[in-house]
Amino acid sequence: MDDIKIGEILLPGDEDTQARQESNVRAKFWPTMKKAVRQIPFSRDVIAAFYCATDRQTPLRVRGILLAALGYFVLPLDAIPDMFALVGFTDDIAVLTTAIALINGHIKERHYDAADQMLADEPQRGAA
Repeated sequence: MDDIKIGEILLPGDEDTQARQESNVRAKFWPTMKKAVRQIPFSRDVIAAFYCATDRQTPLRVRGILLAALGYFVLPLDAIPDMFALVGFTDDIAVLTTAIALINGHIKERHYDAADQMLADEPQRGAA
């Protein structure tokens, strides 16, 4: 993936675009994350980015960038299909890494606390 493609993916969009993107991300994030959590070395950051993107206190532009990246992550079809173990999430990782680097100062400790709680609860969810 080149910088132009990632730059196009990460366009924050207007409020209507963000609302549609947020609805899509909210519906598909957790099922996708559950499949990817062991394949993405920075899962904590991705989950914190989700909480940041859905936090109404996060600036609109930042939310838009994160929602665009997370929207790409939850797409069923992307450049490299996610069904290919280890390789399938490499394009998603590139997009997510770029987005997180762009907005890193906006992911707050409360977002990481929520991510830590979710990751701590995950083994219990699998046992149920």
